[in-house]
Amino acid sequence: MVVLAVTWMAKVGREAEMAGIFSKLTEESRKEPGCGMYVVHRHKTEPRRFFVYEQYKDDAALEAHRAAPHFLQYAKKELPKIGDRVEGHLYEPLG
Repeated sequence: MVVLAVTWMAKVGREAEMAGIFSKLTEESRKEPGCGMYVVHRHKTEPRRFFVYEQYKDDAALEAHRAAPHFLQYAKKELPKIGDRVEGHLYEPLG
């Protein structure tokens, strides 16, 4: 399993728009055969901050996600117009 943890910060006033794009991205990503989990969280006291937790079966499944049309549309094209990808880290389980 491969885990990706990503933080996005919406531009001021674009929080609702970012939430809407993440909703579409979540719906499509969860349909991918190699996706075990895709959950977007919104910070409780900083509404512009979003945290995405993703689990994929393996590296190939993550690469398939990154090549998927919905990822290219929402994560690569639309999200960068309204916010910034602050952090992104890959993890794997210990055991």
